[in-house]
Amino acid sequence: MNISDLKTHSHLFDDYTELRVQQNRNVGLTMINGDLVRNARSVQGGVSARVAKDGFWGFCSTPEADGAALERVVGRASTNAKVLAGRSSRAGLLLPSTQASGEYAWETAADRRSQKELIEFLEAIDAHIVETYPKLSSRLMALSNLDMQKTLLTSQGAEAHSMTPRSLIYIQMTMESGGEPVDLMESYGGLGQFEDRFDDPSALFPTLAKQYEHLVAKAEGVYADAGPKTCILDAELAGILAHEAIGHTTEADFVMGGSVAGQFMDKPVADPMVTLVDFAHTALGDTCPVPVHIDDEGTEALDCTIIDQGVLRKFMHNKESAGHFETAPTGNARAYQFSDEPLIRMRNTAIMPGQSKIEEMIASVEDGYYLMKPGNGQADTTSEFMFAVTLGYEIKNGKLGRGLRDTTISGVAFDMLKTVSMLSDEMKWTGAGMCGKKQPIPVGMGGPALKCTVNLGGK
Repeated sequence: MNISDLKTHSHLFDDYTELRVQQNRNVGLTMINGDLVRNARSVQGGVSARVAKDGFWGFCSTPEADGAALERVVGRASTNAKVLAGRSSRAGLLLPSTQASGEYAWETAADRRSQKELIEFLEAIDAHIVETYPKLSSRLMALSNLDMQKTLLTSQGAEAHSMTPRSLIYIQMTMESGGEPVDLMESYGGLGQFEDRFDDPSALFPTLAKQYEHLVAKAEGVYADAGPKTCILDAELAGILAHEAIGHTTEADFVMGGSVAGQFMDKPVADPMVTLVDFAHTALGDTCPVPVHIDDEGTEALDCTIIDQGVLRKFMHNKESAGHFETAPTGNARAYQFSDEPLIRMRNTAIMPGQSKIEEMIASVEDGYYLMKPGNGQADTTSEFMFAVTLGYEIKNGKLGRGLRDTTISGVAFDMLKTVSMLSDEMKWTGAGMCGKKQPIPVGMGGPALKCTVNLGGK
């Protein structure tokens, strides 16, 4: 459904209203040791309306998306808001007026591949792995394609249409070492439909060789020594730290709920060389992994500089939190499904790059570790974190040494960032992130490598 079709229903808006039509199209394939164990294609879509009345929200959604359905969800959302407002007394909801308009789509111009052709693509990669790396004990591949298409109209005059695709291939290699399995997973792809991200299976072969090389080093590697260590966190680890341990604490709804970040506004929380930004759609001249130009409340999405030269300066806002803090919304309201209400969510969160070469950073460490890939982890609103590390190397006398077996890093992010002493001059992104705050949603994470002191787990 296009914007002009939605506008024919604008006469239904009595109070502040958001009307959104959305469709998510998913393709998922999983292959284990050459056997296809998952072959799925789904479409989930519908329409939702959200209405604000006297400080209360009403929401309604339906998988139908015709004219009658639009009229019905607006009416029921309005009724819900009025019922809540009639039962309780609450200060009026101050919602800043935003009127962003635009259409943003990243659809391919190429012919779309069929499900059969996608399976054949994975089979070609699998055949190459079997032939090239006979020492592997098992292999897993997963393909995940998501197209998120949204059309939005608000009573304040915002109009937006977007189609944001993400195409990923995950490859896990496993080998035996000392009678135990050792594995390493890597993701490939990002923004764009499959045809624009993946041309020929052979294009992945050089990066598969690097993945295998790292796996062999890990299998022959050692366990890290536990305790506070001088470490270089590569971009993926720096990115998940920025997202999980800092980003979530500075989402304004969490701040209102007691996040530790509420105590630190305009105070130093990191070394002065650290600037951390939640980018809306463009970073350093390049399109971000998850570009958001207009959020799901019709607000223009703007970059949010959370930490500026070591000082906490800004929270991420939707309209309601912006009204509460008497500031401007940042365009961080996002919803995953048509049936989800928009929440304050990150878009593309990263520390800004510095001036150092990664080789210089490694050379500066006498005894420490170069940590490259994160696994699962968690953080809370105190900024305390623990993340798995699935790939890393020793650093001895300024040179990379033996590979590392799985380990962990932990600490308090606002303390750890004060130990940062070097930042690399590269900005690297991962486009495979999926944030799980109440509802899943694609996010971008990245940044430079950073040198710091962090607590490392042992065996």
